[in-house]
Amino acid sequence: MPSSDGRTVVADIGEAELLSRILPLLPAAAAASIGPGDDAAVVGTTDGRFVVTTDLMVHGPDFRLAWSSPWELGWKAAATNLSDVAAMGARPTALVIAIAAPPSLPVSSLERFAEGVRDACAELAPGCGVVGGDLSVSETFTIAVTAFGDLGGRAPVLRSGARPGDVVAVSGELGRAGAGLRLLFTEAVDDAGVPDPDRAVSLRERSGDVLSAQFAPRPPIADGVLAAVAGATAMLDLSDGLAIDAARLATASGVGIDFDGASLGPDRAMALGGGEDHSLLATFPPTTSLPGGFRAIGVVVREPVGLVLADGRPVERSGWDPYAGWDGARG
Repeated sequence: MPSSDGRTVVADIGEAELLSRILPLLPAAAAASIGPGDDAAVVGTTDGRFVVTTDLMVHGPDFRLAWSSPWELGWKAAATNLSDVAAMGARPTALVIAIAAPPSLPVSSLERFAEGVRDACAELAPGCGVVGGDLSVSETFTIAVTAFGDLGGRAPVLRSGARPGDVVAVSGELGRAGAGLRLLFTEAVDDAGVPDPDRAVSLRERSGDVLSAQFAPRPPIADGVLAAVAGATAMLDLSDGLAIDAARLATASGVGIDFDGASLGPDRAMALGGGEDHSLLATFPPTTSLPGGFRAIGVVVREPVGLVLADGRPVERSGWDPYAGWDGARG
């Protein structure tokens, strides 16, 4: 079916027509014996267990249509959930996507969204696809993604297994997504602080590389399985910021974490509190050869339990909290 022009909106066509335009654009899941079309999908697993996670993206606190393209929203919706599966040491196998869209949203926006999901799965987790979902209507554009993963017969890598003396390592970037968001709120808003699409276009032309980590993150999905095979003792996805997420791992494991400040890069504050990197933070026994793209950035210490240090000094627990500091009037 030909792609929609920008004039046809969701309210102009019914759900069946909308699905007929979107479903052919979405990737199929290699592990699914039954995909979209029935009341539920059927997805195979290696040993009867599966990993499952879900995430919401809501216009306002999570994204701004004035800044992000529909393709980028699709990519990010997939990538952020694939990363959570990888953080358990699993291979992503399937996604379920539910969307509540304003009636005035162009149909072409949902088609581009589907293409973003397709491209993210193809690049980050080949074989993973969409097996179902739901469509509804809302004045607030809302995206809900549930992701499934296969452990391949291995034990899941939890947050609670880090031990004193373990190496703390990260795979992926630190602080770039936060730096991109800081740029947007500094240079892509009008005088009242409201997101401005024209200024966003200008900013992209000048700083596209910095913004890409925010709009279309590329988490190291394959490194999740590599970490599990290498014997990672604990692991999580860095979604809310290194300081917050490392403290969660430390608390779950009953240990402390001491980062090497130099390994955090020149903008230590952004590396610790920027958020939305969707890199993988893991701990490994000290004799382990770090797999994939992992690099050492610190060490697990016996105490202070639940606290994060940098060069032996406590760091501020900064990062993303959906209930703090968001002004809905500026969304």
